Amino acid sequence: MATLRKKGFVNKVTIHVLLIIGALLSVFPLYWMFVMATQPNHVINKLPPAVVPGDKLTENFQNVLANIDFFGAMWNSFVVASVTTIGVLFFCSLAGFAFAKLQFKGREKLFTVILITMMIPPQLGLIPQYFIITKLGWLNDLKAIIVLGLMNAFGIFWMRQYIKDAIPDELIEAAKIDGCSIFRIYWNIVVPSILPAFATLGILTFMFVWNDFLWPLTVLRDESSYTIQIAIRALQDAYVRDYGMILSGTFWATLPLIVVFLIFNKLFISSLMQGSVKQ
Repeated sequence: MATLRKKGFVNKVTIHVLLIIGALLSVFPLYWMFVMATQPNHVINKLPPAVVPGDKLTENFQNVLANIDFFGAMWNSFVVASVTTIGVLFFCSLAGFAFAKLQFKGREKLFTVILITMMIPPQLGLIPQYFIITKLGWLNDLKAIIVLGLMNAFGIFWMRQYIKDAIPDELIEAAKIDGCSIFRIYWNIVVPSILPAFATLGILTFMFVWNDFLWPLTVLRDESSYTIQIAIRALQDAYVRDYGMILSGTFWATLPLIVVFLIFNKLFISSLMQGSVKQ
């Protein structure tokens, strides 16, 4: 008995040590970025490297503000990421509900086609999408980023799988017998039951849109319409690169993602754990 307890204690300690090491490795890049954001440019490539924050954080950030419209770009990114995330949550959950609980001809075949599109690299659609945006006159407009991101195959797949397991068919049938319309069933029954799935898809979508670089770089030419990733790229001068300034801008541009995750992390974890708990 004592041997089993000792073995269990050793296993528990080993697991906690591995988790602590993993957490430190995950946090270290963010900490390193913060340290470099507080250092003058000549310290960046110094050996041994600096591991303690310096005193240049404010100065480096002032240089960022002097070179780009940082807060304007942050606002553009916030608008694009927020509107796109709300659109994805609504349209993908609606489509996921239809594929999970409604019966219609060709449902499985259509869902298979949607899954196949997940295997197509998004870069292949860059040129046709650019021509469409040009024809619509949306160049240098945030609509060019928002509209194309309002629905995605992964979101439909994620919502379909979650709704299929989380909402009993009997509940849907009971609502139909009571005279509820399809949209009312979705809005009053399905939506309140899938908040963890909303949180997970919302965090992933917000993070993806916030960090998106290629498509905004393609359609946004005017500095007033830059998102934060395009604005930070503008800090990289062709001749002289102030890495302290660049990393300062990158650090502050990362904070909104951390805030969003901290707000919704409980729902995010609840969603990921949904399938691991036997009902």
